[in-house]
Amino acid sequence: MRVHVLPSGLIHTNAYLLTPAGGGQAVLIDAPGEVWGKVAPILERERSSLGSLWLTHGHWDHTQGAAEVVRRTGARVVAHRDDRVLLETPGIMLEIAGPGLELEPVRVDLWAEDGQALEALGQKVRVGHVPGHCPGSLMFYFADEASLFSGDVLFRGAVGRTDLPGGSFEDLERSIRTKIYSLPDETRVFPGHGGPTTVGEEKADNPYVNG
Repeated sequence: MRVHVLPSGLIHTNAYLLTPAGGGQAVLIDAPGEVWGKVAPILERERSSLGSLWLTHGHWDHTQGAAEVVRRTGARVVAHRDDRVLLETPGIMLEIAGPGLELEPVRVDLWAEDGQALEALGQKVRVGHVPGHCPGSLMFYFADEASLFSGDVLFRGAVGRTDLPGGSFEDLERSIRTKIYSLPDETRVFPGHGGPTTVGEEKADNPYVNG
């Protein structure tokens, strides 16, 4: 599995394009604004097609480019039901995103559940529901790759903000301790903003939630 890190949109949100060696069905995790322009040439170069778009949560900076991605590829969208209102009526986020921002509704094909296994890139991927930053926050864990895509739940040396509607530090801390810090220390964590880290590093050094 190749992991292409594609910071995009107004606040440089990380999208992750996961492509299989030798071509085939790729997965995109999150779709910030204008991400399609970065995704398309990689798919062409690697002789891949986009089969799925997995959304870590419904905040505008992770979903602004989702409708375009779906129009161009027909990708199957996966998200959590607790963020349904954000995905289907994104205009309610304009108060925090800023006036004049163009946000399109996102059609979701699968409302994923905590503990559900998805099939992708020849392996099973475990979904975790990790609320706190956003009610419908999801994480995607590739055990075979020792890799976790955490959205805005956990960053290198930081955690997701909890002062937005639906946020809760108590829930966030519980999500991190029970769902992320329970993974092997060597697990690589790919967050929604900034560079990667590992579970072990954050358990030892994260000033907000340590092990």
